[in-house]
Amino acid sequence: MCSTKAPDGKLVAPSFQIHAHQVEKLPPCQAQCPNSGDIRGWLGVIAQHHKNGLTLDEAYDKAWGILTERNPLPATIARICPHPCEDLCSRNEKDGAVSINAMERFLGDWGLSRSLKLPRKGTRRHAESIAAVGSGPASLSFAYQMARRGYDVTIYEQTTIPGGMLRQAIPDYRLPREVLDAEVERMLDLNISFVWEADVGGVVSLEELRGRHALVFLGLGAQSARQLGIPGENGPGVSSGIDYLRQRKQQPQSHRGERVVVIGGGNTAIDTARCARRDGADVTVLYRRSEAEMPAAAQEVEDARTEGVQFRFLVAPAEIVRDGGRVQHVVVQPMHLGEPGAGGRRRPIPSGDLPQEVPADLVIVAVAQAPDWQGMGALATAEEWLHANTDGKVGDNVWAGGDARGPGLAGAAIAHGRFAAEAAHAELRGLPRTYRAGARPVDKGAIRTDHFAAQERSQEHRRPPEEWLQNPEVEIDQTITYEQAHEEAARCMSCGLCFDCQQCFMYCNGAGFTRIEETSPGNYFALALDACEGCGKCIEICPCGYIESRQ
Repeated sequence: MCSTKAPDGKLVAPSFQIHAHQVEKLPPCQAQCPNSGDIRGWLGVIAQHHKNGLTLDEAYDKAWGILTERNPLPATIARICPHPCEDLCSRNEKDGAVSINAMERFLGDWGLSRSLKLPRKGTRRHAESIAAVGSGPASLSFAYQMARRGYDVTIYEQTTIPGGMLRQAIPDYRLPREVLDAEVERMLDLNISFVWEADVGGVVSLEELRGRHALVFLGLGAQSARQLGIPGENGPGVSSGIDYLRQRKQQPQSHRGERVVVIGGGNTAIDTARCARRDGADVTVLYRRSEAEMPAAAQEVEDARTEGVQFRFLVAPAEIVRDGGRVQHVVVQPMHLGEPGAGGRRRPIPSGDLPQEVPADLVIVAVAQAPDWQGMGALATAEEWLHANTDGKVGDNVWAGGDARGPGLAGAAIAHGRFAAEAAHAELRGLPRTYRAGARPVDKGAIRTDHFAAQERSQEHRRPPEEWLQNPEVEIDQTITYEQAHEEAARCMSCGLCFDCQQCFMYCNGAGFTRIEETSPGNYFALALDACEGCGKCIEICPCGYIESRQ
C-alpha cells in the first residue's frame, strides 16, 4: 500500500499493509458434487500435463487414478449422474460450464479400455473379515474402500448378479450392462468375493453375519415399492416401477401393454415410460404436481417427449377400474397447488373439477420405494429410513449407506460407502478420527473470467432421435473423443488453485514469486513474504482467486 500525505505535506506511513498469501480454496464444482470428487484435480492433471512433463496418455491415466480414489465406478456413475457439479461452474456465465460429466465418462471408459488397476492404499493385510449386504453402489463403494486398505470383504447379494438397482432398474440405453460388468469385475482383484442368492434377514440373520464378520455394512437399497392405496390397485395389470424394470431386463417380453399409464414424476417413472415406448406402447405419465415440481431430470423428461411419451400434470389417481379383472382405465382427480408443505414443496390439493378417465391396460406405479427391513432384528423397528451418524454408523459394528438412509443420487451412495469405510477402518485399527476442515469456498467474484479465451463447450454426441426407438436398447449418448477430452479439460479455470498463468510472477515489483523446480498441478510458484511490497497487484490480477490478502 502506498504512503499518504499529511496536511503539512509530510509522508505518513500507512496504518496497515496488504500481504499476499497463496490459499487453496474449494471450487464450486466440488462443493456441489455429492461425492466431493476432486474435479479440479483430475481436470488440472490433463489441462496442465505439458507443464509437468506428462504425455497426454500419462495424464489421462493419472487423472483416472485421482478419480477412482473416491469412485470405483466412474464409467457407470457418469452415465446416470445428473451432474449438479456443472450447475455452479464458473464458466456458466461465459460460454457454458465445463462438461465435467462427459469428462468423467471419458476417463471411466479410458480406464476400461486400458485395463487400468484400481489404486490400493499400501500393501498391509488385515485379519478382520468384512461383510457388505447388497451389491448396489453404496456397498460396492464400501467394499472397494475397505479392500484397498487390506481387508477381505464378502458381499452378500440376494440375486445372482451384482449391481443392485444399477443392474436391475436402469435401462441398457442409459447404462449398458457390459460397462457395469467390467467395472465390477475389476474390483474382484482387491480381495472382494460374492455370496450369491444370500437371503440376509431370512435364511441368514443380521446377527449371524455380525458373528461371522468384524463389521457389517448395510447397502440394502430401496427394493420395496409403495402403493397408492386406491381401489382396483391390487391385481393383474398393475405393477410397481421397480418390478416392471426388473422383469423387463430379465424377460423382455414378459410385461407389456398397448396402453400404458405411468404414475409418478421421478426418474424411475421416466425410465418405465421410455421402456414401455420401446415396447411399442402408447404411454401417458400422470403426475399430481406441475412439471416444474417434477423430481426427474429435465433432460430425461425432454427425451421421453421426443420418444412420444405423453404427460398429464396436476392429476392424481383416484381409482383403477377393471372389467372382469382386466384394467380398463384410471380415474384421475384434477388438482391444483396449495401452500408449501414441511419440505417446502407446494402441496397438491383437489381442484373441485370432475374426475376424468385415462384409458389403460397396464398401470405402472412409480411413486416411491423404501427398504425392506424384514429379518433385520432391531433395525426392523426403525422408521422408514435408517438414522445414521454422519459416517453412516447405525450400531455396534454396523454401518449403512445408500437408499437405506433415504433416497438420493448414486453418487451420494458412493460417498456413503466411502465415508463408512474410512470410519470403520479407523475404528478397527484404533486410529483417531481426523475430521479435516473443508477448504473455504472460492469467492465467485474472485474468478476473472475475462482472462480466459472463449471456447465452445464439448458436447457428448447423441444418436439421432429417429434411431432411438428403432434400436431401443442401444445407448443414446456417446463418449467424447480423445481430442475433445483434452480440449474440454483446458476450459477448466482452476478456481481457487494456481494453474501457472504466470501473472503474479510477471507483475510482482519485488520479485517475491520464484518458480518451483519440481512442479505439479497447483504448485508452480513460491511466495517470499519478506520480498512482498504490499502493493496488492498480484491479488488483483490472479484469475483463479488463489492469491488473497491478509492484513
